[in-house]
Amino acid sequence: MKVGLLTREYPPDVYGGAGVHVEFLARELRALMDVEVHCWADGPDRADRPDSGVKRHRPAPSLDGANDALRTLSIDLAMTAAVQGRDLVHSHTWYANLAGHLSKLLHGVPHVLTAHSLEPLRPWKAEQLGGGYALSSWAERTAMESADAVVAVSDGMRGDILSCYPALDPERVHVIRNGIDTATYRPDARTDVLSRIGVDPERPYVLFVGRITRQKGVPHLLRAARALDPAAQLVLCAGAPDTPALDREFRALFDELSAVRDGVHWIPAMLPRPAVVQLLTHAAVFACPSVYEPLGIVNLEAMACGTAVVASAVGGIPEVVQDGTTGLLVPYRDQDPEAFEAGLAEALNRLIGDRGEAARMGAAGRDLAVREFGWDTVARRTAELYTTVLAAGR
Repeated sequence: MKVGLLTREYPPDVYGGAGVHVEFLARELRALMDVEVHCWADGPDRADRPDSGVKRHRPAPSLDGANDALRTLSIDLAMTAAVQGRDLVHSHTWYANLAGHLSKLLHGVPHVLTAHSLEPLRPWKAEQLGGGYALSSWAERTAMESADAVVAVSDGMRGDILSCYPALDPERVHVIRNGIDTATYRPDARTDVLSRIGVDPERPYVLFVGRITRQKGVPHLLRAARALDPAAQLVLCAGAPDTPALDREFRALFDELSAVRDGVHWIPAMLPRPAVVQLLTHAAVFACPSVYEPLGIVNLEAMACGTAVVASAVGGIPEVVQDGTTGLLVPYRDQDPEAFEAGLAEALNRLIGDRGEAARMGAAGRDLAVREFGWDTVARRTAELYTTVLAAGR
């Protein structure tokens, strides 16, 4: 079987959960079939060996300076042309969904789509994309409703898909949860990264790892941190905010917090994976204040490193973070953000103050990640879906 995986992110240009998913899925699928990855050439000099099984695509030069959604669609056209000869295509996120749909039409091959998020549930993207949000929404809807199979990364995500796209046949929506590489994400006893960043290894710290977007709820965490135990540090491992408005909001909250307490650290660069693993390992608790999250691979990463998680009870997060066992869940209140932030602070302080409970939850999280979320299982279930889809089309 010859499969084309279509994605925006692929190493070394991985900045979110979808990129992590494709990276490890491709690795495991290659042991089972012929896999060719088509991705964006985000870096200035990204090139791949002819035999690497990776092809990188750039937007049309004539669209330099155009709306990012238009540039995305031009990459989708390039991907469509390049997948000729594949037996099946599998797209990830709206950035590549239209390439999957067009490949189905042009080459007559099945299209499998994995939904890592849904445009209708991310209205704040209009702030970032402007009119491009209407294009991204159209691309996702068109591909979603026409795909031969849609993969949801959680039961909660499956419900969201069917709610957002009621024209989609429920029989075509399958749940295959995200995975975690527990050999890569495992406790690291070293502390050199902490020392380099300036984090005091003798003081507990709350850790956030993720993008600064409306979805990830970072402003909620910064406001909640005003009520954190004074003994605790806060470490934010996060790239630049998505928009100028969010950048101003984030910086104002960060400066305000830094003025009233010490031990507040912001690492704006994307750290290498081994450095993130070390930060995850030594955190007293990992914080995931997302307002929307289909599953949340980052929670699995923290759990695999043996760290307890405090997360918002949204989307697929409760399918990963078991409340009272591997961490604590905080109800998200869209209409009452102060209550949500107070709940975050209370849960974080509970685990900061009870290191024994945090350690027990961390150990249980590691056990759950190893037992139920291996990428080999994800790849096997995905390959079985491919076989079913191909058989149905014959």
